[in-house]
Amino acid sequence: MLLILPLIVMTKQVYINIKELVQVRPPSLTPLTGIEFQTVPSISNSFLVIEDNTVIDFGNMDSFDSALYHAHDLIDMSGRFVLPAFCDSHTHAVFARPRETEFVDKIKGLSYQEIAAKGGGILNSARHVQALSEDELFEISLPRVQALIAGGTGALEIKSGYGLTLSDELKMLRVINRIKAHLDIPIKTTFLAAHALPEEYKSNKQGFMQAVVHQWIPNVISEGLADYIDLFCETGYFDAVDIELIAQAIQGSHLKLKVHVNQFTAIGGIEEAVKNNALSVDHLEVLDVKDIVALKAGKTIATLLPACSFYLNIPFSPARDLINEGIPIALASDFNPGSSPTSNLFFVWSLACIKMKLTPEEAYNSLTINAAFAMGVEATHGSIFKGYKGKLIVTNPAPSLAFFPYAFATNHINNLIN
Repeated sequence: MLLILPLIVMTKQVYINIKELVQVRPPSLTPLTGIEFQTVPSISNSFLVIEDNTVIDFGNMDSFDSALYHAHDLIDMSGRFVLPAFCDSHTHAVFARPRETEFVDKIKGLSYQEIAAKGGGILNSARHVQALSEDELFEISLPRVQALIAGGTGALEIKSGYGLTLSDELKMLRVINRIKAHLDIPIKTTFLAAHALPEEYKSNKQGFMQAVVHQWIPNVISEGLADYIDLFCETGYFDAVDIELIAQAIQGSHLKLKVHVNQFTAIGGIEEAVKNNALSVDHLEVLDVKDIVALKAGKTIATLLPACSFYLNIPFSPARDLINEGIPIALASDFNPGSSPTSNLFFVWSLACIKMKLTPEEAYNSLTINAAFAMGVEATHGSIFKGYKGKLIVTNPAPSLAFFPYAFATNHINNLIN
């Protein structure tokens, strides 16, 4: 009997005359710090060959053999940079609606805490999420994430946390996983177990934490809905004791710990997070000496969120202090409707340079390799190597890498490939 195999069409794209092929290095074994963190290896006047969405070759044009390829496969990239897409390790991209009315309140002088106290903030987002079905929330959120990818994000973390009931948190996690199944980038799901106290637990934080530990977390684990677990450790929300409770509750499970911490105050959360082997601690607008000592002693990544500082007009994380102490930092958008309504990582790149005094190279490393570590995709994303399958950003013509954060609020993307 004659066996007829399906015809497999191999697709190949050959990009030539690339002005600069950026971040060319094998996957890192550890997050970048020190000298490595200060440089971005690149190849000027280069070529790149992609076959079936996989990088199979690259190098300088001096070594390019055009005889190996059909003329119609060659794509001239003169004047353009090619960069591995960003990794965004901290977002709240699934939500019901924006909070532009709170933006007006903020203009009128109300603080983030004052807006929350009058029923805004996280509780506002929760009310709207609770009013939607899973299908409705999915239909609203999918285009938002597609737009985020079009802006240059090639790997993404999305948190729940706007449900504030078990059923609504599970709904959010299912929506994130449905989005993951629809899109062609790695998406990590984080169960933001303790984001704010629901109204019914307003005066009973202990009771809420018992529900989270004994009911919510076991449900999420049994359904396999999340990769990470998170909580908001901050004055008026949750504290270091709550970090310990959640860390104990996930022992023996596949869930790994992340923590929102030190956004407004330092209350011991970083020490507790590092002690419990958190993958990352995120925000860090306020730091004290004990925090620095704890981070130096552990392996936890410090994820900084400059767009949140910009929007709320609060201090920017002291990035240079962290870098000088050899602590690995990552950058992320914190895309959410209340405190960072942007997913533009080119803008985050600019803010990191302008407000945190990172060099363009340090900031880009924070948005790629170190950010990949902060969401567990470091083996496959963050740099260009043979076998890389992630998305690549093709820029508009530019004079240098520094031009991208320099020309802030500019659309630098010509197109995405792979």
